[in-house]
Amino acid sequence: LHLFGLRLPWPEIEHEAEHQPSAIARSRPFLVLTLAMSLAAFSVYAVVVNLVPLLTERGMSTSMAAVALGLGGVGQVLGRLGYARLTAKTSVRTRTALILLASAVVTALLGVVPGPALLLIAGSVLAGVARGIFTLVQATAITDRWGAVHYGQLSGLLAVPVMLTAAIAPWAGSAMASWLGGYPAVFVVLGAIGVLAAALSTASVPR
Repeated sequence: LHLFGLRLPWPEIEHEAEHQPSAIARSRPFLVLTLAMSLAAFSVYAVVVNLVPLLTERGMSTSMAAVALGLGGVGQVLGRLGYARLTAKTSVRTRTALILLASAVVTALLGVVPGPALLLIAGSVLAGVARGIFTLVQATAITDRWGAVHYGQLSGLLAVPVMLTAAIAPWAGSAMASWLGGYPAVFVVLGAIGVLAAALSTASVPR
């Protein structure tokens, strides 16, 4: 529908903007932001689908692993509820790096810690909290850095690679498990990818 139906040009902006969207989209901070968010999305969304097989490898039943995944969804909502307080106390650079790093650490710990079950469930909830905040960090990434004037165009450009990596992440996690010999190793690798994303995000804020 988008391909065949949306053929109108971008509407003209009636008021002056500090930067044109095309210049922003080619800038180093925007490109670094896109790469960081894409890597983070790959790590975050690979965890969602591959958490259940990880927990079953740790000895949990499928039903208990599904409960742990569901509790991660509760954590996701709780994380979003606390986002306003986080934005009030941190800069965009700090909170972006902090959330991506927290998600990476929790992911890696899920791959390293063998149990007990309650600890793994707690890790699932914490991963959900980080995932919930990450969605808001992504949604506000453009306005936090370049304002709202060209939000639609810039967020659309940012969303394409982020959504592509999120879409292939579940399959990639399963494929990596067959290559690496199990899901614990996959989660360690996903954690390392998340750390890289956090490091890159520190260079995603324009001067």
